[in-house]
This record gives sequence, structure tokens and C-alpha cells, in this order.
Amino acid sequence: MLFVWIALWSVGLILLLADPRSSVNRWLSAVALFGGAGALAATLDNVIVPYIHEHRQSREMEQILFRAQGIASLSSYYGLPYAFMMFAMAYRPIIASSRVRRFASLTLLLPVAGFLIFTPSYNENSPITFTAVVWWAVPCILAGTAIILLGRSSGGDLSRAHWLIVFAVLPPVLFTMAMSYVLQAMGWLGMWRYNVWFVGIGVGVFLIGLFTYGFLGIRVLIDRRRLDSTLRAVTSGTSILHHAIKNDIGKMRLFTDKMAAYAVKSGQDELLEDIRVVQNASRHIQEMIARVHRRTEDLIVRPEEIELGALVRATLKPFEPRLGNIRLQTTVAEGWVCRLDPAQVGEALGNLIGNALEAMNGEGRLFVTVRESKRELTVEVRDTGPGMDRTQTAKALEPFYTTKGGKETSFGLGLPYAYYVMRKHGGSLRIRGKVGVGTRVYLTFPKRSVKAVRLGENRYAEGGVGAHG
Repeated sequence: MLFVWIALWSVGLILLLADPRSSVNRWLSAVALFGGAGALAATLDNVIVPYIHEHRQSREMEQILFRAQGIASLSSYYGLPYAFMMFAMAYRPIIASSRVRRFASLTLLLPVAGFLIFTPSYNENSPITFTAVVWWAVPCILAGTAIILLGRSSGGDLSRAHWLIVFAVLPPVLFTMAMSYVLQAMGWLGMWRYNVWFVGIGVGVFLIGLFTYGFLGIRVLIDRRRLDSTLRAVTSGTSILHHAIKNDIGKMRLFTDKMAAYAVKSGQDELLEDIRVVQNASRHIQEMIARVHRRTEDLIVRPEEIELGALVRATLKPFEPRLGNIRLQTTVAEGWVCRLDPAQVGEALGNLIGNALEAMNGEGRLFVTVRESKRELTVEVRDTGPGMDRTQTAKALEPFYTTKGGKETSFGLGLPYAYYVMRKHGGSLRIRGKVGVGTRVYLTFPKRSVKAVRLGENRYAEGGVGAHG
């Protein structure tokens, strides 16, 4: 049980520290912490208190630890079902009204108060009255399981994260329900000892998910902080470089202009031609560094109210002559007016569309979709190009990383720029790729961040722009 206690509390603290503002993270952290409290009670009962008793330590210390054992045991038995039900309601928000949610959370606590007042107090052999508590705990856990499994996912791209949560959380909780409540209510006391196996499996799934795909956005948060730090370094570096080169190029142009005037005056045509080469090279250097600087400088967002669907269509319009044999299909949730910077968002979306067209090399299908969920608006750009493997998708947002080898104009800054634009709008950029299938890029705007308001009745408009054949 020592392993279970340490493992569950470690998981709980990771979830809580990763994003304390997320109600989903907070309640799942509470599930882990309450579950670990039961393991702590067992550790105190089987290891620590006997050790102190055997070595004849302070009697007062033994009494303090016994009280701590009781508190840990009761908090586990009563806290786990409640926290799990609250996690399910946060994960799949089935109640829209915050007032109703608060009422429901308080109502779920009323039986606990009744058990504490009207059932016998804690003792080592029977910490709670299992025959009574089982009629509250089991419905809470089963209802929470149903909410998690039957609720509608907010997007197909998130299905992997959903199933990671299902396999990491539900088996340990359901097994604990059977061992710690149902069987003990039937008189099979001490069955909680077998919880360690399923808890170990759940912790294993959590760790695998955390270090491969991410878990409840934790890996995304780590990657985001790394990318933000990288972008700040690149912004600072290119700003200094741009300033230094601009000054030196200015000096070069001043002196080459004087040299060119002298060459003209003295009739030295060959010298004049050489000077022109140097001048052209200096202009090229300045233009290149200026383009890098524009993509990496700190963005100033000038938000204004604009209909998101109209912005997407306006961004697509200039690309239509480049489609060739590529089939374009758009699906747009109409009527969403948002406060955002149309120039920056349009440029970011244009980068994604341009990348998709280049990847398909004149053949394939391009899908641009604007979809809505309860809390977010998502713009998806999907192509049927060669796709990206896991290594490429992991590096795609790093500045100066590019798969467009041999192209002078490609600095590998298009996706980092788009990521930076989304961060400035309180949103996110995600990439999903599969070799031989294609690439999907998602721009997700939280409705609250962009003050999204829907005008009129929501409807979907679909269209396609065909090319030759």
C-alpha cells in the first residue's frame, strides 16, 4: 500500500500543479488524492503504528497517528465517490447552469453528513457502515462512469485523449467500488487490499499517456511552455540581429553609393558592375533578415469584431487559382462573430493553407472546416498529402524547422508564427499527421477568449471548388 499511496498522491499533485484552473484537473486530482488517502490509512495501520508500538515510542504519538489513520480512512471512503462524480460532471458538463451545479454538488454531500451523524464512529475493524454507505457510493460511481462513457466528445481529434482517461481512471475506480464497498457490505472485509493491482495498471496507463500523447493537456502544457521560451529567445535574437545588420547594411550602401559615383565619374565600368553586385547582395541580406524579423517579432494584436466564416472564405479566395487538380471542400459554422485580429489570424490561416497546397503538389483534396463545440470554435485545415510522422509533428512548431528542403524562401517560421498568433488570442494550435494519409491542423479559439457571439440560428454551409476534372 505504500506504493499506492505514493503513486496516487504523485499523480494527484501532477494533475493539480499542471493546470489548477481546470475543474477537470482539480477533481481528477481529488480522486487520486482521496484514493491515496485510503492507502495512507493502510500504511499507518500496517507499518507505521506497529513500528512505533513495537519500539515503545511516545504513546501520544501513537494516538495522533491513530487519529490521522481514521481521518485518512474516512476521507477516502466518503471522498472518492463524491470526487469521482464531480470529475465526471466537469469532464462532461451535463448541467449548464452554475447555480444548478453548485446545488447538485451540495446535495451529493448530504448523505455523507447523515452517515457521519447517524452511523457508528470510526473503528479499525469497521471504518464505516458499509451496508448503508454502499447505497450512496455505488450509484455515484456508476452514474459518473455513465456520464464519462456516454457523453458526446468535443471533437474526433480528441478521442485518443478521451480513451486514455477512460482506461486510466475507470478500471481502478470501478474495481475499488467492488472491493471497498460492495464486497465489504456483503461481509467480505479487507477486500480493499486487492485494489493495488488495478491502481497500478491505472498509474501505468497515466504515465504512458503522459509521456507519449499527453494526459488532460499536461504534455501540451509542457510543450507550450517550451515553445513559448524558444519563441521568446528567437524573437530577442532576431531583433538584435536585424538591428545590427540594418545598421551595417546602411553603412555599406552609403559607401558603395560613393564608390559607384566615383566609378561612373572615372568611367570604370567593370568596377561599377562589381559595386552593383555588392549592393544587390546587401539588399538581399537586408530583405531576408527583415522577413525573418517580421515573422518572429512580438505581435501586436488589434482585435475587431468579425464573422469567422467570412474571414475563412476571404482567406481561401486568393488560393483558388493555385488549386490545380486539388479539390477544395469547405464546411463552415455560420454566424459566429468574434473579437480577433483579422490580419494576423488570416495570415496564420493562409500559412496553413499554403503549406497544405505545397504538400499535395497539385493533386489531392483540401478540407477547411469551421466547427463549434460548447466552449470552442475550431478551424481545421486537412490535406491528403504525404502526411507527417510523429517526429515531424513534434518538431513542426519549432522555429526554423522545415521539411521543404532546398527552398530558399522557406525559413520554417510559418507554423511557429501561426502558433504565436493563436497564443495571443488565448487559443491553441494542434497538429495531427499520419504518413501516407495526410495532415490535420487545428486552430482552436475558446469562445470566452474571443468573445464569440452567434448571430441568428446556427447553420452549416458546405461548398466545394473543383479544379480541372
